[in-house]
Amino acid sequence: MIRHCVFLRFRDDVPSSDRQSISRDLETLCAKLPGALTIKSGPNVSPEEGMDKGFSEGFILDFSDASTRDAYLVHPEHQAIAGRIVSSTVGATDGVFVFDMEV
Repeated sequence: MIRHCVFLRFRDDVPSSDRQSISRDLETLCAKLPGALTIKSGPNVSPEEGMDKGFSEGFILDFSDASTRDAYLVHPEHQAIAGRIVSSTVGATDGVFVFDMEV
């Protein structure tokens, strides 16, 4: 299984409605993809002050395997959502941190 972790540093001017829309659209996409097992999204609630490096929100997707994750990455709907994310974060891709691991 592949756990795909994405952490975001949204710009202050991005309304919460836009952030929620991104999360909903990701959930809708993952519900359609065979091998996309779970998705969770939300704000960082860690009490470890300063350790988040400004990444205030994120989402974690579990995929059955690497090929399923790879299909998700090139899916046209994912590409559109990713574009919205990059245009909403501080410094574009600097405001996105991605970490995948096998679990």
